[in-house]
Amino acid sequence: MHGRRCGLTGTGSYCRLSPTPVHRALIDAQAPGRTENCQIGVFAAYASTRGRALVDRELYLPKSWTEDREQCSAAKIPDERDFRTKGELAKSLVLRALASPLPIAWVTADSAYGQDGRFRRMLEQSGAGYVLAVPKSHFSVGCPRIDRLFSQAPAEAWERISCGDGAMGPRVYDWAAVRLPAVAEFDYQGELPVRQRWAMARRSVSRPAEIAYYLAYAPLGTTVEQLVRIAGSRWAIEECFQAAKNECGLDQYEVRRYTGWMRHITLAMLAHAFLAAMAAAATSKGAAETVPTPWSTSPWQRSGDSWQLAVPTARTHPNAHPAHTR
Repeated sequence: MHGRRCGLTGTGSYCRLSPTPVHRALIDAQAPGRTENCQIGVFAAYASTRGRALVDRELYLPKSWTEDREQCSAAKIPDERDFRTKGELAKSLVLRALASPLPIAWVTADSAYGQDGRFRRMLEQSGAGYVLAVPKSHFSVGCPRIDRLFSQAPAEAWERISCGDGAMGPRVYDWAAVRLPAVAEFDYQGELPVRQRWAMARRSVSRPAEIAYYLAYAPLGTTVEQLVRIAGSRWAIEECFQAAKNECGLDQYEVRRYTGWMRHITLAMLAHAFLAAMAAAATSKGAAETVPTPWSTSPWQRSGDSWQLAVPTARTHPNAHPAHTR
């Protein structure tokens, strides 16, 4: 994947709890035919060619909570925590990641974040490339509704490309991509263009009516194949969620306070990151150990009309004494 390193954002909803008088669950989530209690977190993951892991988190608090300071106090929510949208929380996570020692070249996210113009502008100002999912009704620079734009694409604009390997092998889709007009404020250095804007569509091979849409912001010279691979890497955060739940108990808790949620989620993420680092180290070590050591001479030796394997014999030092047992 050309040594790419990606930051990814996603949302997770965990732990359905029965409410208690004071320390009830932080959010009442509406589900078909019922109301459930849960916590919703916004997460960041880091992915490279060597592995992936969750690296940051924030708890989403709805206005019904942040406007009730007594309830916040009972749930041990810090006084400075005010209402912030999921997009604003994701922006904080990405800014922290970009300010960290992690080498990040790309950011990916689903349409809940990709449709936020302020989120995209923040990434453009930071200099990071992105491939962000957007809804089919989305408008962008020089672009009408994105679904209508691609409904006019000629047949030859679609290419069958793998966006990476999945559990069942290569994930192959039909892709179309078109360059969008540049924005002088962000895409140029002096008189020279340094960035390109793209609109992209991913169409299912077996179900052509299923089409997903993306906006991309990339260094000059980035190919469509590279953008497709970056788009496919967003699944890494789903894999991180699944691994952290299965292996580290990310969703195995019953907490009703802010501090408890932060502690549990942070420790589960730390355990998951440790396992990811150990797996990467083992893979690197295994690759080195699988290189065979060359024989000084061939162990195959002719013996009459057949071959036999020559086994080195132990040499006995002439002054060695026999071992005695008692």
